[in-house]
Amino acid sequence: MTIEKIRADLADLQNTDQLDARAMSGAFYTSEAFLDFEREHLFHKDWVCLGHVDEVREPGDFFTTELVGEELLVTRDQDGEIRVLSNVCRHRGNLVETEAKGNRKRFVCGYHAWTYGQNGELKTAPLMKKVRTFDQKKCGLKQFRIEIWENFIFVNLDGEASPLAPRVQALSDLMTNYHHEMRHVVFTDEAVWNTNWKSLMENFLEGYHLSATHLKTLHPITPTRLCRKFEAKGEGFTGYHSFYDPEWPDRGPFHEDLTEDERRNTLLTCAFPNLLISVATHFTLYLCLRPVGADRVAIRWGVAGFNPDPENQEAKDYVALANAFNAEDRAKLETLTRAIKSKYYEPGPLAGDDYEGTVWDFLQYIASRLSSNAGI
Repeated sequence: MTIEKIRADLADLQNTDQLDARAMSGAFYTSEAFLDFEREHLFHKDWVCLGHVDEVREPGDFFTTELVGEELLVTRDQDGEIRVLSNVCRHRGNLVETEAKGNRKRFVCGYHAWTYGQNGELKTAPLMKKVRTFDQKKCGLKQFRIEIWENFIFVNLDGEASPLAPRVQALSDLMTNYHHEMRHVVFTDEAVWNTNWKSLMENFLEGYHLSATHLKTLHPITPTRLCRKFEAKGEGFTGYHSFYDPEWPDRGPFHEDLTEDERRNTLLTCAFPNLLISVATHFTLYLCLRPVGADRVAIRWGVAGFNPDPENQEAKDYVALANAFNAEDRAKLETLTRAIKSKYYEPGPLAGDDYEGTVWDFLQYIASRLSSNAGI
């Protein structure tokens, strides 16, 4: 299936009543050519989440990552400012920082020892002062535009995206009483799953699979039948309330500002296109997705809680639960990735609004950016 056929299908989706909502074709998830189109027109042009501010908590802290072919260096400088820099030396293009994370006063390219400050400014370049075309002030690392939203770090590679915060203000309002901003990262990890990034987005965003896929882990806590889609709306997010079984005890510690209703549900949500967030009463789980291939997605994920000690038992228990249900999701998504390549697959109808209405919202977001009506 060609890119233009997929784009035409997305345009049809925009003209379809939600009551007639159907899943997308297999090629939407399996086409490498369409993934390249997404890289260029979505991940380069929209706000993409790279991680949490706690991952660069102290001055000099950094982590490296890759986003659709761009090598990035995320740092916090001595003034406390978080920056996203190109991790490509301005001399002959080697990686500046090769470690995954750490703390540095300076970043030194190991190829020719060009040295950069935490803010990306070039500090030293051996034996270059007499080179006529060398201008030290013009040889700093490229710095990308960022926004911090709810303690998450977002980058816009092309620098042209409209501001992020207004798109997700209604989601911030929903999260207010859970006080995610007071939660500290107690666990981080990275993984690559053999599935398409959109398949993982859709899986996380719908509660239809909870009781079937997570029968022993999540069904006893948040069964499918108790899922309720958000009434709040915004162009930059979707999500649902995953209510707790009445027999399940309260999940603490939680903030006293939570209403009785809020104490009995988790917010399962996202910030388009790549940040997934589960804001439970006691912990926040987040996943930042980066497409590696049509059937491979890189995941940077973490857990945040009110107690900053990663060794506290509540955190260990929640991380163990997260690892368990992540493994269950991974298994289902990797078999999905194999099966959806069938030339006999015909997309079926989506479940009702409370169960897969969020998938519909996500597909509408993709269509608004990439369909044949999108003006690109």
